[in-house]
Amino acid sequence: MLKWLLQAGERQAGYCIRASLGLAVVAAALVQPVAHAQSLGWFSLRHHKAASNVPPEGEPAVQPSQPPAFAIPVEPLGFTAPGAYYEGLRESLVSLDFLDENRLLFTFHVPGLMHRSGEDGDERQIRAVVLGLPQGTVEAEALWTLHDHARYVWMLNDGHFLLRDQEDLEQGDSTLQLKPLLRFPGPVLWMEMDPTQQYLVTDSREPTGTEPKAGEVPRPGTAVASVTTDSREAGGQPEIVLRILRRASWQVMLVSHVRATAHLPINSEGYLESLRSTGLQWLLNLNYFTGGSAVVGKVDSSCAPALEFLGQREALVASCNPQGGRWLAAITTDGRHLWNASSLPTQVWPMVAKAPGGSRLAWETLTVSHPVGTFSPLSFDDVKGQLVEVYDGADGKRMLTAPASPVLDGGGNVAISPSGQRVAVLNGGSIQVYELPAPPPLPEGGAGPTSP
Repeated sequence: MLKWLLQAGERQAGYCIRASLGLAVVAAALVQPVAHAQSLGWFSLRHHKAASNVPPEGEPAVQPSQPPAFAIPVEPLGFTAPGAYYEGLRESLVSLDFLDENRLLFTFHVPGLMHRSGEDGDERQIRAVVLGLPQGTVEAEALWTLHDHARYVWMLNDGHFLLRDQEDLEQGDSTLQLKPLLRFPGPVLWMEMDPTQQYLVTDSREPTGTEPKAGEVPRPGTAVASVTTDSREAGGQPEIVLRILRRASWQVMLVSHVRATAHLPINSEGYLESLRSTGLQWLLNLNYFTGGSAVVGKVDSSCAPALEFLGQREALVASCNPQGGRWLAAITTDGRHLWNASSLPTQVWPMVAKAPGGSRLAWETLTVSHPVGTFSPLSFDDVKGQLVEVYDGADGKRMLTAPASPVLDGGGNVAISPSGQRVAVLNGGSIQVYELPAPPPLPEGGAGPTSP
């Protein structure tokens, strides 16, 4: 496990960030693409039949728990299902996001000749359309040229979105007009925001020993970092730079050199980590940016729990039971346990999509023919389909179960509207939109820091 001792200052704000991180690396995190909570023995992904939601003979088909309110065919928009080549690669081929209650941003990879653009990936074309609901009218369209296969779109709460292409970050709106926002010294591998979207966390691969050029995101001189790892000798130069930036000013609050892309669950007050206790028990520790920490919960798990903030005061914990299944639990930052839900051992590679503010969440998994383990590896022939389960963030009530197809193991095929009352799922040649009652509000309150 990587352990990072981070210390950074922000003189203008008058406080320091003190951090002692014990974060899980790629295979143990919760959100895509660095965030998958199931470790699979996956092999032979090139020569097989395409996965679908058609179950084996004798088994019932997966049916949605309610019919969609309306559906928008995607073939007239130019979408075609990705071929079997992409199965198991976890590439981001589609993004589906609500700009507001009545407009969807749908983007997708356009098949065609790929041009090698360097060691970081292939050049590809992404078609973007803004769809008015419920008719599906195309209100805007664009064609983007991107240069890798990782996730490229992040939605903002005000109807804008961020578009990432290697080291460049742009901001777009409902007209699909883009304007340059940030440029990093190297390609951005992953990024995420806290629930209030005050802060942006980025992981970028940058040359060691170089300084940012004019116009690039700076490295603050007040930040220092030491890195230790079990897999490489201490003192070797890491290649990945982790930053936390304040979105209002784009000031870099924290910077650290790390050895692997990592998921960092933060809210506007600090970051959450899981610490190994005794036996199967893990402590969930909230570290405050202003100093100090608080244990907000405990969980039994046979793997490192995956953590994700749903809202400012509520976190989702995904843990493993010895039988190979998963437990979902929601806790508050003042130590209250809100709800539990479980998933079967035959549901793997979980991904989470959230409504802004966390009022509802979609838990998306691949459904497979047998539990996965060291002695029972999986090929894509074992994948039966993709399942979406939508829960209320406040009480864990399951509001919707629906299939998704084609199977997209990189995600991006599920979206929840800002109110939490509409859920869009790419399935069976159309975007199916489900309408749900208003969700209950998330809990308020939170713990304060203990002494450092």
